[in-house]
Amino acid sequence: MKKYNIIQLLIVAVLLMPSMLMAQDVDKNNLVLTLKYFNDNNKSHHLLVQAKSKIDGKFQQIADMPVRFYIGLEPMVENLLGKGVTNDKGEALLVIPPQAQAEWLKSPIQNFIVLSDGNAKFEEGRGDLTITKAKLKIDTVEGKIITASIIALIDTVWTPVASVDFVVGVKRLGGLLNVNETQTYTSDSTGMISAEYKRDSLPGDQKGNLVLVASVIDNELYGNLTTEIEVPWGSKSVYTTNFDHRTLFARRGHSPIWLEMLAYTIVLAVWSVIIYLVFQINKIKKLGIE
Repeated sequence: MKKYNIIQLLIVAVLLMPSMLMAQDVDKNNLVLTLKYFNDNNKSHHLLVQAKSKIDGKFQQIADMPVRFYIGLEPMVENLLGKGVTNDKGEALLVIPPQAQAEWLKSPIQNFIVLSDGNAKFEEGRGDLTITKAKLKIDTVEGKIITASIIALIDTVWTPVASVDFVVGVKRLGGLLNVNETQTYTSDSTGMISAEYKRDSLPGDQKGNLVLVASVIDNELYGNLTTEIEVPWGSKSVYTTNFDHRTLFARRGHSPIWLEMLAYTIVLAVWSVIIYLVFQINKIKKLGIE
């Protein structure tokens, strides 16, 4: 009877296994991969993937997800650009290596693919991106006027592009500060925009230089493009230090004289009271002996 029961249990387990596997697959969440392209000052190019999934009715960033980047129409081994793992923000960045130059030069329109094999919690994911190669240029003219232009590679010819939105700003530690109250500019038929600089007295470096940046952000055809130029339009920043001067927050031995005198006076007063009390206790002991 025992052998017969064991055989029955094995048969039931084999029959239920496919349904169990299907149940596990159903529990997996869909993985969404969004791919973005960046051209930095016409010198370096990189890709950024954002991994997210809809969990409990809202999209959440997915960390620690391995991804692979490809260039071209198909994710073939020879078109592999590199691999990465998403960070806490669900993002992974890859600088396009020089080895991709041959594939990059084949066409004015370039395709990128990102893949993820998923894991026990998430399905496989894929993201595709197609961009048209483009460049930005920035310059200045008299009167603190900034000009920027965009050209795109169309049928092997670099051609000015109209109706592209620009952002023009000054590079600061926290990001970009717009050069005036206008938020965006749209290129004309020559692919050009102009903006007036109105951030007078803005602190620059020690020579008074500022970095102006023109950007195209998340454009459907060209991706993210930036270009920059250095101009002497800021106020000079002179670095001063009180390291060897007596200040309230200086290093040890360089505190203000009045503060040191106050501290020494308090210490002297406390020890004077202690010493006085010791003498008085000794006197009391002598009086008791006598």
